[in-house]
Amino acid sequence: MGVPFETFLPYVIMVTMFGVTGAGLSSIRYYANDYKRPRRQLDIWDRQMMERDHRLTGKVRGQSDAVEAPLGFEVNSRWKAEPRIT
Repeated sequence: MGVPFETFLPYVIMVTMFGVTGAGLSSIRYYANDYKRPRRQLDIWDRQMMERDHRLTGKVRGQSDAVEAPLGFEVNSRWKAEPRIT
């Protein structure tokens, strides 16, 4: 005795909805990441360089080939709350 086709309809709907939401989420991540694939297995060095690139260019994935840093880069630090020891 075969399985009626009405039982496959909910499974097709579920698989389609999971596929649509997965594709939507991956495309949103792709567009939010400056049209590049997301980075994986980041270590401390990668995170420091991403933070530096963000301070230099304003984008986490942006990189600059300028020889000199822009004005205000030396005071644009993430350590704003620490007192300066002189």
